[in-house]
Amino acid sequence: MRRNSFVATITGSVLLAILGALCHGSAALGQSALPTASAEDRAEARAIFKQLIEINTTDTPRGNVTTATAAMQRRLLAAGFPAEDVHLLGPDARKQNLVVRYRAAGTPTEKPVLFLCHMDVVEALQSDWSTNPFEFVEKDGFYYGRGTQDMKNSDAALMATVLRLHREGYKPKRDLILALTADEEGGKFNGAGWLVREHRDLVDAAYVINPDAGGVELDHGRAVVADVEATEKVYSDFQITATNRGGHSSLPRPDNAIYELTGALTKLAGYAFPFEMNEVTRTYFKNLAAQETGQTATDMQGILASPPEMAAAVRLGEEPSFNANFRTTCVATRLSAGHANNALPQTAQAIANCRIFPGHSPEEIRKQLISIFADDKLSVKFVSDAGEISDTAPERKAMVPPAPIPAVFDPLTRLTQVLWPGTPVTPVMENGASDSIYFAQAGIPCYGYSAIALERDDVRAHGRDERLPVDSYWKSLDFFYSFLKAEGE
Repeated sequence: MRRNSFVATITGSVLLAILGALCHGSAALGQSALPTASAEDRAEARAIFKQLIEINTTDTPRGNVTTATAAMQRRLLAAGFPAEDVHLLGPDARKQNLVVRYRAAGTPTEKPVLFLCHMDVVEALQSDWSTNPFEFVEKDGFYYGRGTQDMKNSDAALMATVLRLHREGYKPKRDLILALTADEEGGKFNGAGWLVREHRDLVDAAYVINPDAGGVELDHGRAVVADVEATEKVYSDFQITATNRGGHSSLPRPDNAIYELTGALTKLAGYAFPFEMNEVTRTYFKNLAAQETGQTATDMQGILASPPEMAAAVRLGEEPSFNANFRTTCVATRLSAGHANNALPQTAQAIANCRIFPGHSPEEIRKQLISIFADDKLSVKFVSDAGEISDTAPERKAMVPPAPIPAVFDPLTRLTQVLWPGTPVTPVMENGASDSIYFAQAGIPCYGYSAIALERDDVRAHGRDERLPVDSYWKSLDFFYSFLKAEGE
């Protein structure tokens, strides 16, 4: 991984100490209120959100990212953005990316700031949902629809902000770039990677803000911590296959391909990858422990001890979001088997989706899965984002945390304090994965923050009845308006 010279000189404990100082200094940076969107501005922001939710951008025959990006292109051109600053491009007709450059007044002396947002969403089946996943539904204080959490909320808020700033005649001192991209959730045409490789000039920036990570954690309405992504796990899929000679179903045998496979998956479900911490997750739990009470606070102190208290890790691990912060996780997500109802299956397959703790490669985890299963009748192969199957996996590891830049963290912490007073801002490891990796590998620092506040137990991204609190959307809209103006100074 390439890093710029500033990042290369500040790593490890020094990096986190600087970030901690910036974050904990946030209380002193407060102001009384943020400019709020007018009724007309909110109406436009809601209309954009609704429009995006109701365009199916899944990586399926029914989905089309270009329909969404082209719709946003039309809005920008109708608002008066120069055509030469609004680029719709990509390697596939259905996967076109939109890159808009908000020009600085005069000749800028600083490189641009890039806001990176993906437009694709995970498939959602009507039969699984209480509402139509591709209909924007408002009820009981929530917006429902696929992408309301991941991440058409930020797509819409940033689009609305760019349009509002343009309408108000705002002139930044540096260019601001918004990229709306394809295939972050999977597919053959990842837009972020393609833009970095093929059109670096359009997305080259001093640093990247990626709202696909970070945000405010709520506990029964109380803001507990504001997370800023400093590193992230590595996403990997593995195909687990059991094969058998099969036979007539009236003559069942224990060496059944399905039994072999489910036995392996049972082992996986009962296996906990080793407890690990790094400087980002240690800082996260240290800051969080100061906000928690009772057994949770005690257990967080326990895992921070040297050596860590494993009983505390077990108790905390019952909360999925905590568990994912201190180990690699792998879970079966898809199953297929058999060829006829009256025949013993000759093949049974599963996909295990792994989120790999920084410091480990997909190939290392593939070999670990083989060890966990301990069954030479099974094969474990790597599945690329494009769906290609290979006997071995990549050796790449997670991105190195970038050094904190005051131009990012000063306004971020100040504005967060206004919206959620007293809430600590802390570095966090993204438990999923994002398109930040493509820019980090190109030497461009990336920071993940969405300004979206969600209850810890109501994270529904990729799940049934995905929803976003209405109030959370409006706060993110107000945050981005002030934040973009701050980044443009």
